[in-house]
Amino acid sequence: MRGKKYRQSPYDPCVYFSRLPDGEYIYLLMYVGGMLIVSKSRSLINKLKSRLSSEFDIRDLGEAKGTWHVD
Repeated sequence: MRGKKYRQSPYDPCVYFSRLPDGEYIYLLMYVGGMLIVSKSRSLINKLKSRLSSEFDIRDLGEAKGTWHVD
């Protein structure tokens, strides 16, 4: 991912991010057997998924389910 304008988080080696021209971010969180893509822009998420699927055999499991609480 580093070769694709994504930077690795200094806090977690499984998190990559890229700052978008409008100041927003897109995040790619990788873990054993899966990944999560997070951004406010659905079109950028779809572009990244398309690019990844052209290079790797991936399966889209849809949107993440559940409720997140930050205290």
